[in-house]
Amino acid sequence: MPKGSAELTNARREEIIAACRRLYETMSFKEITLKEIGQQTSFTRTSIYNYFETKEEIFLALFAQEYELFTEDLERLCRENESLSPDALASALSAALERRPLMLKLLSMNLYDMEANSRMERLVAFKQAYGRSKDALDACLQRFVPALGEEKRLRFLYAFLPFVYGLYPYTVVTEKQKQAMQEAGIAFAYMSTYEMAYDFIRTLLGGLL
Repeated sequence: MPKGSAELTNARREEIIAACRRLYETMSFKEITLKEIGQQTSFTRTSIYNYFETKEEIFLALFAQEYELFTEDLERLCRENESLSPDALASALSAALERRPLMLKLLSMNLYDMEANSRMERLVAFKQAYGRSKDALDACLQRFVPALGEEKRLRFLYAFLPFVYGLYPYTVVTEKQKQAMQEAGIAFAYMSTYEMAYDFIRTLLGGLL
């Protein structure tokens, strides 16, 4: 870690993550390199190694930021509402997911590779961000659907969490993919993130209540 104030260290880390975020808007994970990221920052490429050892560590930090933003949405939902019907909760959770397209895109990637090529301290920080989002979601369930109880809340969480991994590829479809589906003769209903998430969450809640 470079010498200097904690503020400078955090500022440079944020600059690197922000550069990765910008690149990922127009480039694929495979195309983005540490060199590309370095060209987007105000300091030398070799300085990046003082903060992140691999490209995967940068993406994992970006991923953690997205989880933190999702957590903030969930915590705000609890603060601002005394009660919500199952329909209203499903709608609110679906809207929160729709506001996080980057999180969903990252979830659809090969997380195993990102984690395998990151140091333990980076992986732990990411898992902590994930854990806070999971706890915030559980708090929403406890507040708005108290009838579920602990066992059914766990069943909800471990159905919901794997489900969101597949949301992005099912709701963000390229023209090439659509053409391939047509030529393969596969009927496919294209839905928004909100629509697909709402149908799933409402069905899941209905089955548990």
